[in-house]
Parts: sequence; structure tokens; C-alpha cells
Amino acid sequence: MPKNSNELELPIVQWPLFMLAGKVFIAKEYAVLSFLSHTSQDDLWLKITRDEYMKYAVEEVFCSIRYILTSILENEGRKWLDCVYKKIGEMLENKEVSKYIDFRNLENVISRVTAITDILKKDETPDLRTGVIEAIEDLYVAVHDGFIPLEIFIRENFTEWDDMCKSRWNGQLFATFKWPKEPYLIEMVKRLHYLLTIKESEASIPKNLEARRRLQYFTNSLFMRMPPAKPVYEMLSFSVFTPYYSEIVLYSLAELQKKNEDGISTLFYLQKIFPDEWKNFLSRIGRDENSQDSELFDNPNDILELRFWVSYRGQTLARTVRGMMYYRKALMLQSYIEKIQSEDPGAALNGNPSTETQGFELSPYARAQADLKFTYVATCQIYGKQKAEGNAEAADIALLMQRNEALRVAFIDEVETIKNGKPSTEYYSKLVKADFHGKDREIYSIKLPGQPKLGEGKPENQNHAIVFTRGNAVQTIDMNQDNYFEEALKMRNLLEEFEENHGLHKVSILGVREHVFTGSVSSLASFMSNQETSFVTLGQRVLSNPLKVRMHYGHPDVFDRVFHITRGGISKASRIINISEDIYAGFNSTLRQGNITHHEYIQVGKGRDVGLNQIALFEGKVAGGNGEQMLSRDVYRLGQLFDFFRMMSFYVTTVGFYFCTMLTVLTVYIFLYGKAYLALSGTGESIQVRADILGNTALKTALNTQFIFQIGISTAVPMILEFILEQGSLLAVVSFTIMQMQLCSVFFTFSLGTRTHYFGRTILHGGAKYRATGRGFVIRHTKFAENYRLHSRSHFVKGMEVIVLLVVALAYGYNSGGANGYILLSIGSWFMALSWLYAPYIFNPYGFEWQKTLEDFRDWTNWLIYRGGIGVKGEESWEAWWDEELSHIHTLRGRILETILSLRFFIFQYGIVYKLDDSNSTSLSIYGASWAVLAVLFLLFMVFGLNPKSMVHLQLLLRLLKGTVFLLVLAAIAVAVATTSLSIIDLSACVLAYIPTGWGILSIAVAWKPAVKKLRLWQMVRSLARLYDAAMGMFIFVPLVIISWFPFMSTFQTRLLFNQAFSRGLEISLILARNNPNPGI
Repeated sequence: MPKNSNELELPIVQWPLFMLAGKVFIAKEYAVLSFLSHTSQDDLWLKITRDEYMKYAVEEVFCSIRYILTSILENEGRKWLDCVYKKIGEMLENKEVSKYIDFRNLENVISRVTAITDILKKDETPDLRTGVIEAIEDLYVAVHDGFIPLEIFIRENFTEWDDMCKSRWNGQLFATFKWPKEPYLIEMVKRLHYLLTIKESEASIPKNLEARRRLQYFTNSLFMRMPPAKPVYEMLSFSVFTPYYSEIVLYSLAELQKKNEDGISTLFYLQKIFPDEWKNFLSRIGRDENSQDSELFDNPNDILELRFWVSYRGQTLARTVRGMMYYRKALMLQSYIEKIQSEDPGAALNGNPSTETQGFELSPYARAQADLKFTYVATCQIYGKQKAEGNAEAADIALLMQRNEALRVAFIDEVETIKNGKPSTEYYSKLVKADFHGKDREIYSIKLPGQPKLGEGKPENQNHAIVFTRGNAVQTIDMNQDNYFEEALKMRNLLEEFEENHGLHKVSILGVREHVFTGSVSSLASFMSNQETSFVTLGQRVLSNPLKVRMHYGHPDVFDRVFHITRGGISKASRIINISEDIYAGFNSTLRQGNITHHEYIQVGKGRDVGLNQIALFEGKVAGGNGEQMLSRDVYRLGQLFDFFRMMSFYVTTVGFYFCTMLTVLTVYIFLYGKAYLALSGTGESIQVRADILGNTALKTALNTQFIFQIGISTAVPMILEFILEQGSLLAVVSFTIMQMQLCSVFFTFSLGTRTHYFGRTILHGGAKYRATGRGFVIRHTKFAENYRLHSRSHFVKGMEVIVLLVVALAYGYNSGGANGYILLSIGSWFMALSWLYAPYIFNPYGFEWQKTLEDFRDWTNWLIYRGGIGVKGEESWEAWWDEELSHIHTLRGRILETILSLRFFIFQYGIVYKLDDSNSTSLSIYGASWAVLAVLFLLFMVFGLNPKSMVHLQLLLRLLKGTVFLLVLAAIAVAVATTSLSIIDLSACVLAYIPTGWGILSIAVAWKPAVKKLRLWQMVRSLARLYDAAMGMFIFVPLVIISWFPFMSTFQTRLLFNQAFSRGLEISLILARNNPNPGI
């Protein structure tokens, strides 16, 4: 903030340097232009003062030069300086500056002053003293040789200037001076030097984008409405609570050096993503910025610091602990300052050096106050087991406790005992800290009545350790979060919200804004970050006030600790139904007459998934959990107790979003099936012709409205509004345009399918489950088979269905507008289908590289053919994966619903067979004949699907049978084409009809798996399913092969994925090209 120390006695306000940087150079250009254009002094000053900070910069430079030179010069030298400044003052007063001063030489004067300050900011030496004298001499020449003519001074005071000129010729004018020794004077010299040398504008200072963002948010937040903070000794005490299972605590040296399949190590990746921070790190540990990595590996201390540097840029427990410990550091600083001000109330106002905060961390009083008000508990559920097994995670957790004395670790300890002659296991909830020797010291141990893990694990991890927290409030923090020191300073203000009046009921949960710090990694990460930011700001702001339906959507909300531990805790732990355990804390709080608020003047960092597969798994988990919420008693009770308007608001904030998302996709399906019905029944043309004759445009209007639903752009509206609020309209348009160029619409449309699939599956069958997403750096290529396994049933099958519907509408439908009409009506559906099919490969690093494509094909065919066996995982065999995909169908209700939904696939065969050239009749016998043909096809499939290994002695006969049948089939097709009116197009139409029918039969068969197995038809069904997956995979794979054949497509994809990083001057291209210049890796 601006300040003016009384020791300097300057008539100016000193603003932060980054706000004044570059202003002096702009003012100099204004002065030169005014001289050349003969502009008056008033006009020049008016132009400068239009920029308030330029005015401050000019005034500070003018006054600082005088103060510094007056402080160091003596005798004749100081007399010369006084005469110059006196004359300039008279010129300013008489408005004669433009008349006598030649601003074209101002550049020389500034350069001479810069030379003086550059020497004075160093320690005194004889050579430097000589350099200062020479630099001041040069300044004398620059001032009087063109800038301000010497004749002006001599004419008014000849005698005095004659003495000064004689002293100068004798070398005595500046021979004696004092080297600046006072700290404030040294700081003033440095500040003046920076003002005259830093040319970057405030828009590029600091250079680090993250530092700039933090400063911008912090300064903006100071103008937001927040309650005043009480002194530290009067504030509410609080705890921070972090659940941890087995995620990464601290990256090991081996993990930093380990290269992925593309030759990229984590260390090399981070060096390229954060080049400025890497240079700063090398500087902090005393290394040259060009040091090789191998040099760091020779020093154990450097290795440890390197591990922490990397871990602080990932989603690790070490980063979370460092961020949360800023609370303690902030409280220590604040209590230290308060103590000093209480001892000397005028210290802060008078600028007394006693208010300096250096060494506050060593103050016993500050440390005691911070420890009284703050506790940090990391509940590491299996820490005891990890420690017993000697895992690296346990050693890293112990290291964190040693480096952070306020950190406490809670865990569940399993103790094997003998009771009544039988082995028994006892469970204890324990809390430990690091002692003086770095060993674990047990603080509390509570015997539990039995196995505590009853549900998904995370809720129990929180519930068993909540008793170890203390204070009035508890903040829940996930282990992939971060915090910032400047935000920790505002925690006292946030806790005062518990005492504020926020409505009828007392506040029970304080909502806190999140900043997604993984948004700069790639375009996908930025999409996820922007989407998340719109929800945690604009969305939750409205939900909190005026709707009053904000719930607890996850960390980092602050709970009223006493309110919640006396009302069931902060997590519900029932298996499956409470898969999204966080939101049930909000349900519970609201049902028990709590009040949940949202505050945006403080924020906490949050890591999100940065790869498409990670994002899909996360959204699948959340969508499945939302489906389970629809079945929960909590939502039922809230719906019963809310008034109508609050109930509708609650619907929007919980199940309504996912339900409407599903309706959006269902709208597209209903529209396309309606178009298919109009096309296949032939009524579409007659209706349209009749409407055209009568001039009725209702049908066209109804058909055109579907375009709005297809795009799904409504999901991006909150994000656009948040852009406008946070950045302004112009920057919002630019940001959204860049996102569109990065194919954000493809991503959002793909996410639409993800949410619809998992939400719909949970509604039909239940059984939502936790899906581990992983929190590492996504810098590897995902194989085709892996993408296929993950997205086949959620996107690929549905995308193929939409394409078949669009092809039917194109082949048999009537479009009064011709090709243009069809395109306008179907472009949204085509976009959705292609996004669902190809988004996983568009957003996949190396997705279009030829060599990777060939490797993916071999891997996919091996996975497809391998039959597997007992203990084989779905990642290794298609058969094992297929069985896993069918596990959700296990109830009679689910089987019946799947059967009913599968009946839609039979509409194609029923309609298309009557569209063949040979079908002049509408008799049902034609439809029956089509089923007879289909039965023959199934028999042929059974013949060709016979396994030679099961008929060892009849292999020759089997081959002969297959060959004969194949020739007969070809002959039958040829005869049918030659003797009937069937054409090749008709045969293609038959394929179009039978593919959906076969899939419908397959879907019904897998729904009734036990019955099909009893009929001994399961092997045929499995073979048919394999054939469909192989065909669908080839349909997706062929375009990828064609695109990969063009080398420039891989470069284009790299730019697409990492465009934001490129715009920041990063070197992702080196990474993806495997150009590793670091020999130490």
C-alpha cells in the first residue's frame, strides 16, 4: 500500500513500484514531444496528470534525486544542487519551463542519475568512490550542456557561480561527499534506481503470471465487504482438517527422473512449464541458472529441496500441508504486530523501525498465540499400516511432521490380539506428532468398537478423527488443495462471519471460493478450470443469496464445529447412497436449521483433473452420486419441508441440473427418432406438402427449435457471464473466442454425454461407485484401447446410434429445403455424434502421430482377441472388460427397463424393409421374411463362429463346411440381385436395417444373461458382441489412420492441446518432440 516514511520527510506518496514502473519513460516522451511542438507547461503537466500514477512517479523521481544528492554532497557540491533546484522551482512557478529547458537532452540527465544510483546501491570501495565523483561530474555536464543553459545561472548570480566553476576546474566541486549508510537512504537509492531502469508497465510486473493473479485478487478483495477482524487473542479458534489415504505425499527422486513412454520425465516437464520458477529455485539454493540437473543430485539437501519444489507444483499432500500452515504463519505475524503496537501505540503511525516484522517466527508470544488459535489435523487413515510396512509414504508424512511442528496426524491403528484363545483385531483411532528427535509421539489413542470402515472409506476417515480437532470452527481441506499466505491473513475476518446476521438461522457453514490452479497446464485443464470457476463464484453466490439453497459441495468450506459434531458429524458414510458424501453435510445442516453462506473475499487453491479420461471419471462419479441423491431420504425430506420457491431453487442446484442435462440429450433422441419415423413411414413428405399448400409453418418451427437443444450451449452460459463479470466484456469475448478455437464446444458436448450416461445408468440400475481419477501430470499418450474401454458404452455406442438415425433421415426423409435444409436441421446432431466419437482422440497427446497410431492398432487388436481367463483384468482382455461392463445389470427391474429401451432398435428393420425397391406391398409377410433372413444370418454366424479347437478331429470337415457355406452365400446374393429388383443399394439398406436389430437382440440377451446361459447361447452372444465392438472400433479407427498419415496434423493437435501454454512462451513443443536438452535426465 502507499506509504511515506517520516524519516524521509518527502512531500510525496510512495506507491508500490510495480504501479509506477515505466511511467517515467512515458513522461519523458511526453516532454520531448511537447518541446518539439512548443506545447505550454500547463498542457504538458495536464497530459502527465491524466495518469495518476505517472504524476506520482514524476514527483517522486524529482524529489528523490534532490534528497539523495543533498544527503551525500557537501560544501560547493550541495550549493550547486540547491541553485539548480531553486532555479527549476522559479521556472515552474513562473511557467517558464518550456522556455528555458530543452527536454531533448532529458535522456542524458536520466542516464547520468541512473549511473550514480547504480554505484551508490553497492558497498563502498575506493574505486566506487572515484566512480561516484565521475558520475556526478557527468551529471553536471549533462545538466548544463543543453538541458538548462549555464548562462541562465551565471547571469543572475555571477559571483557564486564563479566560485563553483573554479572549484570544478580544481576538481574540488564534488570531491567530498558522504556514502549513504542509513538503511532508509540505501532503500531510497535502490527505489530511485528501479524507477529509472524498469521499463515494463504494471501489466507485466511481476513477470510470473501466478504472482500477478494472486496480487490482483488480493488487492481486489480488500475492497469487498468483510467484517472487521478481532485481535488474535480474541478471535475464534479453528482447525483445518485434511483426509488422506494413499495418494502422493512427496515425489521421490526416482519419480522425478523416471521417463514415460515418450521420453519425458516429470522434472523436465515442470522445468518447461514453470521456467521462471525453476530459475528462482536454483537461485534460492545458490546454484547458477544454467546448472545441470545432475549437479543437484550430488547434494542431499539440494535433492530434498528439489523434491519439495516439484511436489509443490503437483497435487500432493506436501503442497496442501505447506498451504495450510500459512494460517499459522499469518497468525504469528498478526499477533507479533499487535503485541508491538500495544507496547508502542504510535509505532505504526510514526513509522518506527520497531514495527519491522523480521524474526516474528521466533517470537515465543507469537508462536504461543498461533498454537492456541490454530490446529492442523491430517487424517491419514492407513498411516499405521504404511509405517509398519516401511512404505515411502509413511516416511514422507513423518518428514512433513518434522518440518511443520503444528501438524498432527490421525490414523486408524490395527492391533492383533488374542481373546478367548482366538485371534482378534482391535482398532484404535490415534493422533501423533513429531517429537524433538523426529519420532512419532502419541498424543491420544481411542479404542473403537470395531471395524470403522463401513462405507466408501473417506467419510469414515473424516468421522473417526473429527474428535481430534479443537476450536469453534473446522475447515475441511482436500489433499489436492493449496493456500496462499495473503489469503491466510483474512481468515480472522472470515471467522467473524459466524457472529454476523445472515438471516433467520445462525450460520453453520461458511462457503469459500476456490481457485483451480491446474488451469494453465493445457486447454482441457483450462476448460475444466473455467467451468469450475463459474460454479464456485457466480453459481454459489446466487445459490447462497437470495435463493438460500447453497449446500456443501466439497472442500474448503468452514464448519461450525460444535454445531456439526453434535448433529451427526460432517460426513455420511453409507455405502453407495453416500458416494458424494460432501453434499450430505449440507443437507444435514439445512435440515437441522443451519444456515449456509458463501464468501468471495477469500479463496483457497484447488487442483482438478487435467486429462480427458480423468475428467470423464470425475464427472462420472459426480453424476452417479447425483443419481443416488435422487433416491436418498435427505432430498425427499428437504423437498417436503421447503416452500415451493425454495424447493424449485433446490431442485436446480442438486438433481435438477443432471436431470435437465439428461433431458437435453433425450430431446435430441426423440427428435431424431421422430424424424426417422416420418422418413420411414412416408408421412413426412405428405405432411410437409400439405403444410406448404396451406401456408402452415408450424412444422418448420417445431423442427428448428431442436437446434437449440442439440448444441448444449446452455451449459456454457454461466461461464460466459463469469468471464464478463471478472474480466469485462471485451476480454470475455476474446477468452471465449480462444476457447472456441481450442474446440471447447467439443469438450462440453462430450461432457454432456458423460453426465447423461452415468446419471441415467444410476437412475435405472443404481450402484454408483467411486472412480479413482489419479492426480498426476498427464503428459503421456493414452492408447486407443484404453480410450475405447472407458468411453465405449457411454459415448461410442450412443454416437453410432445417432449417426444411424441421421443416415436414415438423409436416405429416406423428405427435406423441402434440399441439402441446405437437411444440414441446418441436423448439424447439431452430427456435431454431437462426432464429438462423442472422436473427442477422446482429439484431446489425446500424440493422438495423430503415425507411429503411435500403428502401436495403438496392434495393442487394440491384441486386447480384442485375447480371451482372458480367471483373474484377468479388463485392461488385458476384451472378454474380462465386457463382463465388467455388464455388472450393473443385476436386478429384475433393471432387466425389464433395459429390454424396453432396447426395443427402439427394431424400428429400423421394420421401416427399411418396406423401402426396398422390391417392396411394393405393405403386408406383414415382408417383415416376417426379413426376420427369416435374419435367422439365416444368425445360423451362418454360428457356423463361422465354431471354434476349431473344440473340434480337433473334425477340423478338415469344419473348414470345408465353412468354405461351402461362404460360396453359397455369395451365390445367393448374386442370384437375388440378378433375378429380382433388389439392387446393391438395397443390400446396403439391409445392412443398415440389420445392424441396429442385431444390437437390440444383443442388448436384450445381455440383460437376461442368466437365462441365455441356461439356453447355452452365451458363447454366441459373446462372439456377436465382440464382432460389434470390432466393427465399431474400426469405424472410429479408420479416420484416425487417415488423419495421422498427414504429419502436420500432429503439430496442429499439439498447438490445440497446449495453446495456452504456447501463448505464455512455454516449450511444450520440445516435450512432445522428445527434444530433451537436459543431459542430467
